[in-house]
Amino acid sequence: MSPTPLQSALASAPDRATQTLSRPEQEFFCFRIGSLKMAFAASHVREVVRFTPLTPLPRTPAFLLGVSGHRGEVLPVVDLLRFLGKGEAKIGPRSRLLIGISGTYVCAFAADQVAGLTRIAVADILPPPLGGDASQEHLDGVVAAANEKDGALHLLNLPKLLQSIRARVVVR
Repeated sequence: MSPTPLQSALASAPDRATQTLSRPEQEFFCFRIGSLKMAFAASHVREVVRFTPLTPLPRTPAFLLGVSGHRGEVLPVVDLLRFLGKGEAKIGPRSRLLIGISGTYVCAFAADQVAGLTRIAVADILPPPLGGDASQEHLDGVVAAANEKDGALHLLNLPKLLQSIRARVVVR
């Protein structure tokens, strides 16, 4: 009696299946401000909305663009480039507000362009560069680009960033 195809396949299979090692990944929400590509951990991004008219606040730091109303909440809107000392965001028709949350802190960030969610292997995340400027303290890491044209992806620590923003605004 000849073996069935299933019996033949099982007989020729290795004794133990080789386990594929899964690479641990983290999910990040990517966006662009000016020439910088940045990302927050996806768990800290509540939503993305169109840029709405702002109400400026007197005697606040330059990086605080004002406040915006969204679903019954008044949200402070931060220009991340100004806060990090990297320039100034250019608000245009494609600009969006990323609403970030960490604990009880909620804040909106101006973004030129939103790329969306992406999964990044933990092994691909490089530590922040040493001896950089003050903006390096808010980085969790950097992901090198596949080609030089794209530039590196800067992974920001949103909880630390929100604490620093609050500390700078309250000091005034």
